[in-house]
Amino acid sequence: MKRYKILFTVLTLFLGSYLAQAQNKYEREHRIKKCQFHSNAHAFLEEKLKDARRIRFYKETDSTKVSFEAKFKKDKLQYSVEFDEEGNLEDIEILINEVDIPEDTWSTISYYFQEEFEKYKVKRIQQQYVAIEQESVDVTLNNAFQNLLLPSVNYEIMVAGKTKSIYEDFEILFSADGTFVNRRKSLPANYDHVLY
Repeated sequence: MKRYKILFTVLTLFLGSYLAQAQNKYEREHRIKKCQFHSNAHAFLEEKLKDARRIRFYKETDSTKVSFEAKFKKDKLQYSVEFDEEGNLEDIEILINEVDIPEDTWSTISYYFQEEFEKYKVKRIQQQYVAIEQESVDVTLNNAFQNLLLPSVNYEIMVAGKTKSIYEDFEILFSADGTFVNRRKSLPANYDHVLY
């Protein structure tokens, strides 16, 4: 009987640490050369980004997947375009400020922060256009480049939040109306890449 209790305790601890790890963002992003970027994704970008400046290429690895990301400036905005391992478009993100979010939406998001944290500091906000099957990638790209506020837009917000007397970094996703979608704890920033 004692053996089963020990086995149960070990399994519980293992499963608990695995589930806690799933809620954390173990992400490693490093800059790569253009020739190391996925060829399909590069061909797509080359056709679409005629007037983009400062294009940088990255490979991102987290605990569940590998993706490729291109970061650039276009029309005075900073963009990030992410592709999966096969070179399919996943999402397009634009670095924005709090004032770029509709007032009602920001009120809902702020209320969430006030309820969840003793103190908090918003570090980065990105407006996210997710590629969906019902829509062509050209439509997704055009929506992002026009910076349209659509019901399908998400807001990905990096926050330093204080809970139980310690500050931790979180990446929190909200829908277009400010509804909470998910939250992941982030590791400290990786300073060998650009954050935008």
